[in-house]
Amino acid sequence: MTVVASVPTEDLLAAVGEVEGVELVLWEPGGDPDPRIEVCVPDYRDSGHFRRLAELPELRLVQTQLAGFDGQVELLPAGVTLCNAAGVHDAATAEHAVGLALAVLREIPAAVRGHGSWQQLRTDMRSLADSRVMVLGYGSIGRALVRRLLAHEAEVTAVASRPREDDLVGHVHGVDELERLLPDQHVVVVLLPLSDRTRGFLGAERLALLPDGAVVVNVARGGVLDSDAVVTEAGRLRFALDVTDPEPLPDGHPLWSAPDVLVTPHVAGGTTAMLPRMAALVRDQLAAYAAGRPPRNVVHVG
Repeated sequence: MTVVASVPTEDLLAAVGEVEGVELVLWEPGGDPDPRIEVCVPDYRDSGHFRRLAELPELRLVQTQLAGFDGQVELLPAGVTLCNAAGVHDAATAEHAVGLALAVLREIPAAVRGHGSWQQLRTDMRSLADSRVMVLGYGSIGRALVRRLLAHEAEVTAVASRPREDDLVGHVHGVDELERLLPDQHVVVVLLPLSDRTRGFLGAERLALLPDGAVVVNVARGGVLDSDAVVTEAGRLRFALDVTDPEPLPDGHPLWSAPDVLVTPHVAGGTTAMLPRMAALVRDQLAAYAAGRPPRNVVHVG
């Protein structure tokens, strides 16, 4: 019996190629789905696919192109399993986090604003080398980030939900140690998933614990960082945000004009690394499904 699976773009269709036992069809955003679809890969940005999953009577598995899955489980029809794209965006997101941290530490936004005239920047800019950098949320992206931070000779502190030993950082701290650790950090990179427990996790009280001039980089979800607290602390602290709350960030929002806040429009994963890695994951998942094997990256069992 042939499995019918859908992907949202011609590029992904071509990149996945032929998979034994699978008929791969195109379901573009705004188009009508093939009712035979058993496995669906929704569009990367358009949530419209999720809102139409109930139109697929044969649907059994959804493979997203995102690492995060907040707000998705609630849209799944009964009996449908959800898998995320863990691993696909690790390298690109880690690269972006390092890039944002370096941009702020080395005052690149000030150089851009002053473009057209030679302006002397500070000569005591902080280097990543020898800086104390906290990775807040130590999963697969966190590990990819730590490898890059160690290459920059940073002193890394990893924080996860529970303490454990680790081959890269030695010891991973539990989140219950956060208040003790924050005052000693030069940079904090936020990688926590968004949930009811983590919404507003870095708010006014925790940001106040950071030393003057510390940099907070958020490449996780906007809601993990309290936007009002960011506006209040901007200037004393420095922020680099690839994600915001709200998102998209409206024109005229206070974050746009807050001092020492750099915003990129949720682009950390959007690189040339995404398509081949996503295609490889989809091929593996489809081959497993067609052969009756369990899929990877299951975040919800239908």
